[in-house]
Amino acid sequence: MTYVVAENCIRCKYTDCVEVCPVDCFREGENFLVIDPDECIDCALCVPECPAGAIYAEHDLPEDQKQFTALNAELAKKWKPIVEKKDAPADADEWLKVKEKLHQLKR
Repeated sequence: MTYVVAENCIRCKYTDCVEVCPVDCFREGENFLVIDPDECIDCALCVPECPAGAIYAEHDLPEDQKQFTALNAELAKKWKPIVEKKDAPADADEWLKVKEKLHQLKR
């Protein structure tokens, strides 16, 4: 099992989670973060740190978010690691309230 970043992160991209990761398994895209499933040690430290509530244990993903397991694995191979917290986008709080944002994801 691994942890997965789901849709709530899209365009919010809070990075509080990366600071607590003991194995630096987060990868950063332009408007989304993913977890590298090959690096994640299932510690769950990131889950309570995510202001967007976007991180799930793979087996706890809501049914409509299941595609994010494969998406995290795919993008983790392409994106660079992020290990330090950065400022969230200025409009992150506004995007947090938006549902169905997958089409907004920049690969």
